Amino acid sequence: MQRKAFKMFLLPGFEEEYTRRHDLIWPELVELLRHVGIRNYSIFLDQDTLTLFAYLEAEDLRTLDGLPAQEVMQRWWKYMGDIMQTNPDNSPIAMDIPSVFYLA
Repeated sequence: MQRKAFKMFLLPGFEEEYTRRHDLIWPELVELLRHVGIRNYSIFLDQDTLTLFAYLEAEDLRTLDGLPAQEVMQRWWKYMGDIMQTNPDNSPIAMDIPSVFYLA
């Protein structure tokens, strides 16, 4: 299993809305994420900086490369675009976080 961590950025005042939207995550999005092999996906919020820390595992991280082309992914990004820092294509601004320690 390969591991990936990255950070994204929430806009001020949308902490509860971000959680609410993820509590109601679309089944078709969950299906897509599982289809590309994503497992053990968690997102944490640093309340002080509004930084979202995401961690996921997948058999092969290269399978994530096709996600931006998926219609449901594009709809989700658009849906979330009003509460997060985003790129021009509505994808969240995301920065990979390199691993420096791992204890299996």
